[in-house]
Amino acid sequence: MPRLIRRLEFFVVTFWAAVSINFLLPRMMPGDPIQQMMARMKGQITGSRRHSLEVMLGLNTHEPLWKQYISYWGQVFRFDFGSSITYFPDSVTSVISIAIPWTLGLVGVTTVLAFVLGTLLGAVAAWRRGGVLDSVLPPVFIVVGALPFFWVGLLFLYVFGVLLPWAPIGFGYDITAGQLSLNWQTISQIVSHALLPATVIVLTSIGGWILTMRNTMIGVLSEDYVKMARAKGLPSGRIMLQYASRNAILPNLTGFAMSLGFVISGALLVELVFTYPGVGYLLVQAVTGQDYPLMQALFLLITAATLVSVLIADAVTYVLDPRTRGRA
Repeated sequence: MPRLIRRLEFFVVTFWAAVSINFLLPRMMPGDPIQQMMARMKGQITGSRRHSLEVMLGLNTHEPLWKQYISYWGQVFRFDFGSSITYFPDSVTSVISIAIPWTLGLVGVTTVLAFVLGTLLGAVAAWRRGGVLDSVLPPVFIVVGALPFFWVGLLFLYVFGVLLPWAPIGFGYDITAGQLSLNWQTISQIVSHALLPATVIVLTSIGGWILTMRNTMIGVLSEDYVKMARAKGLPSGRIMLQYASRNAILPNLTGFAMSLGFVISGALLVELVFTYPGVGYLLVQAVTGQDYPLMQALFLLITAATLVSVLIADAVTYVLDPRTRGRA
């Protein structure tokens, strides 16, 4: 219980600091987003119209800072950040709600897939140490994992989208097909457009799971309880799964729980390269368009997701590793 209270205190303090920084940064940045928006639209703005736009966009900076800060906390709890400058007049909430399912479908699924495959391959490689799998996988994925996301993405686009047009390039669906509707044709479109970015994410992230699981399990295999299980004549599969893998997977589980927090931000560079309509691509559009309300909401969402994932990782470790309970 004291450990849980300490972690909750950490969560509250960190969340307060993140919200406060998120409030101050846009107000410290140079420039006038209202004037920039009107300049892009090549229009003139009067005093009364400017005030209406500031209220609509949540950028009313004429009030004292402390009043803005209190109002901002109200916006945070309502998740109401006004209208987006880039996608005006759509609200920030509606813009994000459209992008999140795309990111969860692409990055969320590939994160789980990379974790499961990487953990299994790492366990098998460690169990058969010195074999073909153990000799091939680590060096290959060390090289692949060191390659930048965007470089691998551009390579896949050129090879499989241009030279060998096996998969569509860009966007999350066929934008010429009109409005999306839930049917098998739409689902096949979404899957085919997600194939290349999903492959890139899995290939560039699976190596970390493989290497972590392999190295941890090699150490676990030398423990006394594993030697005792072998001395009892237990089946090899049972020893590998119930004795060795169960304890070796703890670092991977902690890393996996934390990686879930970064799913919300998306694989930013991959979404940018493939023009995939997820949160990462949305964040780039918000930054380039100086869309402060959208940036604030996205940063806050990413921070909250990361903090929750840290709490989940800590809870998973506490449940699975009795040693942490002793230290609590």
